[in-house]
Amino acid sequence: MSSTRTHTADPIAPAGAPARATRRRPAARSRLTSGILLAVLCIVMVVPFIWMALSVTKPTNIAFLNPPVIWGYQPTFDAFVNLWETTYFADYLVNTVAVAAIATIVALAIGLPAAYALSRFPSWISAWLLVLALVFRALPRFAVVLPMYDISRALGIYDTTFALAIALVAINQPFTIWLLRNFFAEVPRELDEAAMLDGCGRFAVLRRIMIPLMGPGILTAAIFVFLFAFQEYLTAVVLTDTSSKTVPVFIATQLGQNLPMLQQAGAASILLTIPVVVIAFVAQKYLVSGLSDGAVKG
Repeated sequence: MSSTRTHTADPIAPAGAPARATRRRPAARSRLTSGILLAVLCIVMVVPFIWMALSVTKPTNIAFLNPPVIWGYQPTFDAFVNLWETTYFADYLVNTVAVAAIATIVALAIGLPAAYALSRFPSWISAWLLVLALVFRALPRFAVVLPMYDISRALGIYDTTFALAIALVAINQPFTIWLLRNFFAEVPRELDEAAMLDGCGRFAVLRRIMIPLMGPGILTAAIFVFLFAFQEYLTAVVLTDTSSKTVPVFIATQLGQNLPMLQQAGAASILLTIPVVVIAFVAQKYLVSGLSDGAVKG
């Protein structure tokens, strides 16, 4: 009895398949390496914050022991309670938020028309203004803050939230203008021309056309300006004394004191950090969209 054997032909792989597979392997290894490095970097950045949170929630008598006690203690929130009850932290927090809000509003009110003009009227004057803005931003902070201290004393506005907010606007305005200018440069000029053919002036174009289109960019600039002002220490410590003291200045005054005050400084640091983390998570898609839109053209 004869049997027939059937031979199936091996499928012929495309000519470029081995090369593509070879190229994919280094790319996969590169992504894996990048992921590991980013994970390590995140751990390094988060560990100090976690350590501070653990120290704040420990009883004072074991919070700063050496070697440290990590497990086997009853967590407590006495540091947060004492912070609110025995200090003026609530007033300092209100001052911090007020300064950051005023600085953000004024910075956008000045930065939007300035950035729009610099993006739509390129000339040697515009170039020099942008270069001078960078030079001013690169100056040592004390070279800028000390004259502001003398000016605020002379005008009688020292130790006020208004003086601190205006100083922060002056310091951070170059960054705001540069960032917003890049966003405006991404908007085609044909939109301006079409609007002006319909009878709009430059300010009407800015208000009716540009600002609605610049939502992610404006939000990105506002978030950065707010966070810069919210966390500023050097300018605040020079331009404030008691009535307008902010949270970063208060935290610095608690360091080097007794252990309860040191725990209060840690509690204040956590309360100062939480809004920053919340803003970053809530607005992350707007930040990514705004920065990617503004990073294409210079």
